[in-house]
Amino acid sequence: MSILDRVYRGGLGLVTDLYELTMAYAYWRSGRGEQEAVFNVLFRSNPFEGGFTLSCGQATVMEYLERFRFEADDLEYLAGLVGSDGKPLFQRDFLGYLSELRCSCDLDVVPEGRVVFPQEPIARVRGPIIQAQLLETALLNILNFQSLIATKAARVCMAAQGEPVIEFGLRRAQGIDGGLSASRAAYVGGCVATSNVLAGKLYGIPVRGTQAHSWIMSFETELDAFRAYAESMPNNCVFLVDTYETLQGVRHAVEIGRWLRERGQRLLGIRLDSGDLAYLSIQARKILDDAGFTDTTILASNELDEHVITSLKLQGAKIVVWGVGTRLVTGYDHPALGGVYKLTAVRPRGGKWEHRIKVSEQAAKITTPGVLQVRRYFAGGEFIGDMIYDEEYPPPADAVMADPLDMTRRKHFPSGSPYEELLVPVYRGGKRVYDPPPLEQVRRYAQEELSRFHGGIKRLVNPHIYPVGLELGLHQRKTRLVLRARGLNNSALAP
Repeated sequence: MSILDRVYRGGLGLVTDLYELTMAYAYWRSGRGEQEAVFNVLFRSNPFEGGFTLSCGQATVMEYLERFRFEADDLEYLAGLVGSDGKPLFQRDFLGYLSELRCSCDLDVVPEGRVVFPQEPIARVRGPIIQAQLLETALLNILNFQSLIATKAARVCMAAQGEPVIEFGLRRAQGIDGGLSASRAAYVGGCVATSNVLAGKLYGIPVRGTQAHSWIMSFETELDAFRAYAESMPNNCVFLVDTYETLQGVRHAVEIGRWLRERGQRLLGIRLDSGDLAYLSIQARKILDDAGFTDTTILASNELDEHVITSLKLQGAKIVVWGVGTRLVTGYDHPALGGVYKLTAVRPRGGKWEHRIKVSEQAAKITTPGVLQVRRYFAGGEFIGDMIYDEEYPPPADAVMADPLDMTRRKHFPSGSPYEELLVPVYRGGKRVYDPPPLEQVRRYAQEELSRFHGGIKRLVNPHIYPVGLELGLHQRKTRLVLRARGLNNSALAP
């Protein structure tokens, strides 16, 4: 049983915007529903003013596709929708068509845990246009959010410099399902555990947690609270020490730590959740060390993110475990990735692909036509550039790519340069041809992937811009289509 089966019931056909259904109806009415189309998922800028994005959510997309159907009560609901004249919005025959509809599309995706960049497709849907159109909203919902949170987690974990980061965000997440998706994505991004018990059950993520201020406040004294907790859970003692006076709380933790030690147990750690975390952690470390608790860890929480963690480290904080919640699971400083789903080619059944392009006054919003793929080149074990190309026109061995936002910027990949194709097939004709790896393997893969990029791309502030461009032939075809769409003569364009 899939994760979505365990969280939801029934089909997920209505996980869509109404305009997807109105377009699907119009495709059906006009007899164009079986026309083949290619759509690509891409985004236009890295989140958090960063230099990379960590792809995530593809396994959830696959589960969604297996549950893509319209149940009887879904269709009954749609039958009750009316237009401006008060008449039904959809004909009953169309609803009957939806009742039998199952996805028969091809889907290619960048595997979870791969690093991706603006303008390059991270997923490609090819199939009957009516089906491909109906998939748009759910694919964007899943990939946008999970990739955003995985990227934030990767940044936080890099700031922690290898020290454990625990995701603490469920209570501040956007709903129960948002909390589950965030816990999953944060684990892919590098967090070692979550406080979210349901995510632990569903995804196999390690869970962590001890007590809150309310536990301590429910006793007459802090010492009584620590003692009662230690008696109840001697194998899980991390004490929250800042309910009253933080350093006195540390001393109380030491006292109970001695009691635990006499019984063959350990004071695992203390948690700081307020105040000057740098100063308090330094003082707490002295108290713990002087008392012989050198192996007791100091964990901190309280509105942490990659920038706060970096600052605390520069101040010499003695924190070695980081609990990050709100600013991680909400994508606090960049609340949406902004991925889009764009039509890039159409054809009649068995015919030839016809390129489609959307033109805009903003260069970043001009789409790239074709059946797109991304080729990632590397040298000496390090990735050096990504080239977007059209599968209908494979790039030459001696390849050149052009920056899509500045045609004067080019990068040359000599013949024999090693490369990898980023998009891999996961569905063909609606049938799965790929089994996603276990989540723990995806998490390891993400760390290995990040290690193969130049450090400048991973800087938290003013990162290096990784080279991404269009294969030169694709760039020229795109330029001709833009000029044609604008009614300009493109005869002067170099072939």
